[in-house]
Amino acid sequence: MNPPTFASASEHAQQIRARAYSARELTEHYIGRIEALDGAVNAVVVRDFEHARAAADAADAALAQGAAVGPLHGVPMTIKESFNVAGLPTTWGLPVFRDNTAATDAAVVASLRSAGAIILGKTNVPVELADFQSFNPIYGTTNNPWNPERVPGGSSGGSAAALAAGFSALEFGSDIGGSIRNPAHFCGVYGHKPTWDIVPAQGHALPGLLATPDIAVVGPLARSADDLRLALEITAGPGPLRRGWRLDLPRPTRTRLADYRVAVWPNDPRSPVATEVADRVQSLADRLARAGATVSDTARPAIDLDHSFEAYLYMLNGVLGAGLPPEAAAALAAEVAALDPNDRSVDAINLRSMVQKHSDWLRFSNVREAQRYAWREFFSSFDILICPQMPTPAFAHDQSTPMAARRVMIDNEAHPYFQQIFWAGAITVSYLPSTVFPTGPSRDGLPIGLQAVGAEFDDLVCIDFARLVADEIGGFTPPPGY
Repeated sequence: MNPPTFASASEHAQQIRARAYSARELTEHYIGRIEALDGAVNAVVVRDFEHARAAADAADAALAQGAAVGPLHGVPMTIKESFNVAGLPTTWGLPVFRDNTAATDAAVVASLRSAGAIILGKTNVPVELADFQSFNPIYGTTNNPWNPERVPGGSSGGSAAALAAGFSALEFGSDIGGSIRNPAHFCGVYGHKPTWDIVPAQGHALPGLLATPDIAVVGPLARSADDLRLALEITAGPGPLRRGWRLDLPRPTRTRLADYRVAVWPNDPRSPVATEVADRVQSLADRLARAGATVSDTARPAIDLDHSFEAYLYMLNGVLGAGLPPEAAAALAAEVAALDPNDRSVDAINLRSMVQKHSDWLRFSNVREAQRYAWREFFSSFDILICPQMPTPAFAHDQSTPMAARRVMIDNEAHPYFQQIFWAGAITVSYLPSTVFPTGPSRDGLPIGLQAVGAEFDDLVCIDFARLVADEIGGFTPPPGY
């Protein structure tokens, strides 16, 4: 039996245990696809094939000897470049770190290896993980397998592109502004942004940094909801400094779509979405209602969404601006001083938040805490909120600088490039889990993914809902030519 390219990681593990094919055969299969097809995509930018072959041989030998095996035994995967993998470079796309080599594995890499996974290599990112597309001066540009003229998303763009093109069985990324969810949507795969801090992020940081940033998370990408669940269960739990802390995620109790109470949020004037994206939310809502689910298109949490988005931008840019050198910080301060005090545009808020004071962070952290209570109350009446991830399907490459000068076209109208982060930020700022799942192609044949958002710690509920949706409307499909 030849290894099937687009089988799930769970299926591969089962077939390896059943001796349908070996870990070495599966590893060679994916290596062959990367070598033959990745030139047009440029997703797997750091390759560790010889070590992967040796690990596959060791996995096969262990199985032959009857050794206990983990749930990913012998399954090859790739991982986002920003994670430390012992012996491989970690640069975050920054030339200053071109020669930085990780001495140890990140926490999730160690967990995945313990479960039997084999690391083939690392996938591309934007500079400092700070873009909705994935290009940098070290590794170049990653293209979307569905259309090489379009972006794969960012910052886990190489991750999603590798999965969609069939270069690996599983991926792991990170998310602070939709960096797992955005590429999953653009490339037609699954991605899960966990509840904040339930998956240890140690080893996912610029060299010299140790602390886990507020609102940033790490989580899985896959070609099935079942694989998201498996990867989350393998990696979630206490980090190195959480001695005495235990994680007990609630298990899904609803077994049919008809059992779910679903709120839908198709569009919003704060970040308008393309008509076909809003229509996709509504068509899914109609499908769920026909399946027997309780559906509301008016229910919203009792929060001020303008204030929520501003709080998110302050939290986000507090993280992004923390490492600015003094001269850059001074230049930003001068730009902020020149702003009109009444300018509340997304670009003006971004500038102000990059030079925030500690008192600003405390004020917005208090806002966020109130929002968490409001979301908790909302999810006492609903199980899932469905909303867009981005306003459009994958857009054309745009590497113009500065980023603030870019625009995104939505129904033939230009909007600020950074405005589209609203749909990720509204969820991120309050620590909520979100699973992006594919819903089929756009008019131009590009994937459209939507978010299934749940209450804090209802990660497995979000993922299982996405699994049930796939049973109803279908799940991942490979891009043409792959």
